Amino acid sequence: MRLPLISLLFLKSVFAAVYTDPSLLPNSPYTYIIVGSGPGGSVLANRLSANPNNRVLLIEVGPSDTVNPNIRVPFLCTTLVPADVSYNETTVPQTGFGGRSIGYPRGRTLGGSSSVNYMVWTRGPASDFNRLAHETGDHGWSWKSLRRILTGVETLVPPPDGHDTTGEIDPSIHGSNGPVKISLHDKTALDSRIFKATSQLAEFPFNKDMNSGNPLGFGWTQFSIGDGQRSSATASYLTPVLCRPNLDVLVNTLATKVVQTGTQDGLPIFRGVEIAQSCLWHALLSYCYEGGIGDSAELSRFNIRTIVDLPDVGKNMQDHVLLLNPFWVNSSSTGDDIGRDSRRSKDGLAQWEASHTGPFAASVGGNIGWLRLPKHSPIFKQVRDPSSGPHAPHIELLTVNQFFSAVQPPPATGHFMSIGTILLTPTSRGSITLASANPFDSPNIDPALLNSDFDIFTMREAVKAALRFVAAPAFKDYVIGPFGDLAEAKTDADIEAYVRSQSSNVFHPACTAYMSRKGSAHGVVDPDFSVKKTIGLRIVDGSVLPHVPAAHPQAIIFIIAERAAELILASEDSHCS
Repeated sequence: MRLPLISLLFLKSVFAAVYTDPSLLPNSPYTYIIVGSGPGGSVLANRLSANPNNRVLLIEVGPSDTVNPNIRVPFLCTTLVPADVSYNETTVPQTGFGGRSIGYPRGRTLGGSSSVNYMVWTRGPASDFNRLAHETGDHGWSWKSLRRILTGVETLVPPPDGHDTTGEIDPSIHGSNGPVKISLHDKTALDSRIFKATSQLAEFPFNKDMNSGNPLGFGWTQFSIGDGQRSSATASYLTPVLCRPNLDVLVNTLATKVVQTGTQDGLPIFRGVEIAQSCLWHALLSYCYEGGIGDSAELSRFNIRTIVDLPDVGKNMQDHVLLLNPFWVNSSSTGDDIGRDSRRSKDGLAQWEASHTGPFAASVGGNIGWLRLPKHSPIFKQVRDPSSGPHAPHIELLTVNQFFSAVQPPPATGHFMSIGTILLTPTSRGSITLASANPFDSPNIDPALLNSDFDIFTMREAVKAALRFVAAPAFKDYVIGPFGDLAEAKTDADIEAYVRSQSSNVFHPACTAYMSRKGSAHGVVDPDFSVKKTIGLRIVDGSVLPHVPAAHPQAIIFIIAERAAELILASEDSHCS
């Protein structure tokens, strides 16, 4: 599990640079080392190096985000996984998927997964943050307390097609001077039908802005796209500050472990990082570690001495289940032909290169609907509602104006719309565990998808909701019918079989180093991101969340990283006073 860690290593930067060789780093001390350059790491590198007295090193295992030009082009997000800029891992066989293993990519380049994702920008329900504040005992995590950061990370800009967005978003709840540029998607021929359906079906109301804290209903999706380009963690936080003489970035380098450098008041101090650059270093590395942090039973299996026994490390893993449901449509105004016609694809890319407009300036996603199960659903007689509150969704319906599937290749002919059905509040819990003591070996990834009665019930209901939605009068003479196995799914048993055979996930892993109250015997980090029972070590990424958000988590990770930076800088001030 790759987690951003803050520690100290005795090296110094005398000018800002992106290094590909650690031997070129000047030999004097850094104040902070940050491992991982995703939304967590890039935000910290920016904010901590803003103090000229701090010397900051950011280490990224992957290459610069300039090596793959597709990163900047929103429509080409589908080409980035699997690719040279992503981890192309695989899960253990998933019981809930009938024993199938699925690909499990993560960003492996500057910007991390913000450089390879589909750029959806959602804050989630206010109650998710309020639940975090309650469970950690830190009111600073509440929606109200974070309002300044919610807007401070972003700048709302016009969509690539420049259309009038009046009535499609509430500008008053968005930022105008933040690092990440966000915008609505370009208009498509599908939009008018979707919003007409919201006026016809009471269970799918229109929501002017899903980032208000109450996302329920169908609304226009916001993306981390500005001026027709991806607004990644690198573009928004890192590139603008590479001129700083106290910030260095080291790419193509794996942090193999954090190094204990001492003890204070009985607690181990971690202020060093061991690094390697290639699997060719296998012969030089000792696999008999001095010690580890985590579940002592797991560590002992590989003869790793336990330095800090934290049984919850790698446990409590949660992720969103995704099932993409294509429908035949009676229209040629879809995105299907772009991928089939090399000339159209070439022309679209040429237009983007010339003006950052056209079909390549938009992600593949469309509008999103956020739904709750009815409060009298029979499943609630068996299990407690896992959502954070009455305005928190259980289900997401993500519309796409073309054929889209995680498990089926696109047909050679025909036109489609797709509706992604997503489980937002899973009760299944998985894990990430060591496969060996070799830092180059992939871990055992087990998100345990669809391993509970609630999860499969909710996915069945999500598919039924998608079918009800496309049955609205707005889609009459437009939707011809379901594609593939969905057309044969008539009963609950049929739908369950379809769900288990066709589902994948949205690649939103979280909660494996979850935050709990300071002094709590469970959890991995305190509310200030400090790893429990240690000094000098913090984790700042989506793994610290106790519950996977009822949202696409990109924006949330930017938000928590901004708060982490504030807490760390405040800690600096307290030490100096």
